[in-house]
Amino acid sequence: MTRYAVGDLQGCFAPLRKLLDRVQFDPARDQLWSVGDLVNRGPQSLECLRFFFALGAGARVVLGNHDLHLLAVANGIRPLKRGDTLREILDAPDCAELLDWLRRQPLLYRDPSGDYTMLHAGLAPQWTIEYASQLADEVSAALQSSRYLDFLRGMYGNAPATWSEELRGVERWRAITNYLTRMRFCNESGELELTSKEGPDNAPPGFMPWFAVPGRKSAGQTLIVGHWASLMGRAERADIVALDTGCVWGQNLTLFNLEKQNFLQCKCAN
Repeated sequence: MTRYAVGDLQGCFAPLRKLLDRVQFDPARDQLWSVGDLVNRGPQSLECLRFFFALGAGARVVLGNHDLHLLAVANGIRPLKRGDTLREILDAPDCAELLDWLRRQPLLYRDPSGDYTMLHAGLAPQWTIEYASQLADEVSAALQSSRYLDFLRGMYGNAPATWSEELRGVERWRAITNYLTRMRFCNESGELELTSKEGPDNAPPGFMPWFAVPGRKSAGQTLIVGHWASLMGRAERADIVALDTGCVWGQNLTLFNLEKQNFLQCKCAN
């Protein structure tokens, strides 16, 4: 079995098919991982969602912020934004089945081998992989429970900006979700800065890329991440595999072979 991880698709299904054809991907034999953001802004969000749904056990998916936004829109909690390309999903005859599958995907996936951990955005510097996995499971349990609408209603917002074990309820869920699905910059105490989207060399004063925080407890364990298109795959750290290379913005889609530890790209023309 060969495992492949792909960067943020955001509805860019055609370049995914090109890359999978180039590596002769076989769902009966291989496994395809997604760092999240399967949908939104690109032209084929429905195709992306259906493709991963159909892969069944051949897929490993973690939720990104755009996937969570789709769930909120579908449940009437948020309106469609200008630039959203989710209408085709909402109007599809299999919409309910696809969205039920989507909300049952985790926010963090740890490979049984222990070699890789996949998530969408980042980890608070004070979190070990083990602790982050427990926190991600808390959010997943809420999202998969009868209280999932409470979670979706409460997940929007930038506060609390700093993690505390004392957080409870919706605030706790929101903080965990913001670290795992929205973070780019934070400071040494783990305080989030969620408005800046520039590259790592343009950090706001007092902040730095989350993976550059000194003493980060997850350092040395390989993390596969997406979300940060302006990184263009260059985290420049051996333990960070950054796969969002701006496909939906007309740049590249990146596929990572976990066994060979090499990258394959194709141009995305949206």
